[in-house]
Amino acid sequence: MEFIYQTKGTCSKQIKVELDGDIIRSVAFTGGCNGNLKGISSLVVGQRAQDVIGRLKGIQCGFKSTSCPDQLANALTKALQQKAEQA
Repeated sequence: MEFIYQTKGTCSKQIKVELDGDIIRSVAFTGGCNGNLKGISSLVVGQRAQDVIGRLKGIQCGFKSTSCPDQLANALTKALQQKAEQA
């Protein structure tokens, strides 16, 4: 399942997530800090979406109330919700 999420409050503008069941197969950010986001994407591939959500949810960037990792947690949450609705 491929899911595209429009981020809010971060330098990155969009996250494309591919899930196989609840396993993350790929993550691609548009915009943001290229090296850091490639690193985060690489680290989460092969992980259970719920585990990643638990680790990344609530991380802040400086004085912002969110961050790219937090937005990835939001994207994964929405993707899992959409998957459940389609089932």
